[in-house]
Amino acid sequence: MHIRLINLSNKSLLLLVVCLTFFFAACSKDPDTNIDCTGLTPTYNADIKPILDASCAISGCHDAITQQNGYDFSNYESAKAGSQGGRFLGAIQHKSDFVAMPYNLPKLSDDKIQQLTCWVETGSPE
Repeated sequence: MHIRLINLSNKSLLLLVVCLTFFFAACSKDPDTNIDCTGLTPTYNADIKPILDASCAISGCHDAITQQNGYDFSNYESAKAGSQGGRFLGAIQHKSDFVAMPYNLPKLSDDKIQQLTCWVETGSPE
C-alpha cells in the first residue's frame, strides 16, 4: 500500500507538470496585446482609411468587389461593421485561433496595430 501511495503521488505530480506545461505553452502563443490607447482616438478618415486601403481593402482581398469572407474594408460603414466582434482585432494582432492578417503578408507594424485597435476600442469614430 505504501508503494501505491507513492505511485499516486508521482502520477499527481506528473499530471500537474503536464497541465502547467500546456498552460504556459498556450499563453505564449498570443503576442502581447496590451495596447495602451491613453490619449489616442484615431478616426477613420485621418488614420484608419490609409491603413485599410494599403493593407486590407486591396484587389482580391477585402475590397468592395471581392469582399473576401464577407468583409469589405473599402468604406467607413463596412469597415466599422467588419471591425466589430473581435475577429478583426484577433486577426491583425495575430492571436492564436485567428487567421493572421494581412493574409500571406508581413504583420502590420506595432503603431498601425495600435491605431486600429484603439479605433475599434474607442467606438470606431469617423
